[in-house]
Amino acid sequence: MKEHGSTPGKAIPDNLNRYFDSTLLKPEATERQIENLCREAITDDFFAVCVNPFYVQTAKAALSKYKGASNVKIATVTGFPLGAATTKVKVSESDEALKNGANEIDMVINLGLLKDKKYAEVSRDISAVVEVASNYDATVKVILETCLLSDEETVKACILSRDSGAAFVKTSTGFSTAGATVHAVGLMKQTVGGTMKIKASGGIRNLETALKMIDAGADRLGCSSCTAIMRELSSCR
Repeated sequence: MKEHGSTPGKAIPDNLNRYFDSTLLKPEATERQIENLCREAITDDFFAVCVNPFYVQTAKAALSKYKGASNVKIATVTGFPLGAATTKVKVSESDEALKNGANEIDMVINLGLLKDKKYAEVSRDISAVVEVASNYDATVKVILETCLLSDEETVKACILSRDSGAAFVKTSTGFSTAGATVHAVGLMKQTVGGTMKIKASGGIRNLETALKMIDAGADRLGCSSCTAIMRELSSCR
């Protein structure tokens, strides 16, 4: 690891590129933009691209054109961005995306059920997606939308996600009132860091913010500025 000059004390992981899920979830995203996202992911050897379910097949085809494509996973979203779809819909959406080539599912937790303290229903919702993902040996990340939760609710959501078999908890959709914060990442890490991984997403637009999230405990970073961050890193060296 090297220290980032403009952020004293913040070490730069040697494999920073492998923290990134390069993300394009805008509703107006085009096929050409998805293909470009995949090309950049291959160039910088990002961990994954994250696209809407409609574009999973496009991403798979685009990645297959390049040598080293097997290093880049395809992540997609379920129940996005509100989390208010029925469990049956989330399962069906996940199953189709996985059949189409997705390796990871980022599902949005049912926020209303969580706030109503209907914890058994929250667990069933997550477990159902985890079960279908297990048929494909796929990873499930649970998006908590921490900007809408109290600390107590964030902690509870992390525990429910862990106990329901998910591999990650994720801060944000990037479509709500705020994105990832150092506080939220740290709280999630403190709660389930020994048994789950943490994905920070939303508002990570520069190297300094990325390093702060990693320092707080993030194992993965979801952002649309991954390539720009890598260029920023190159300019620092």
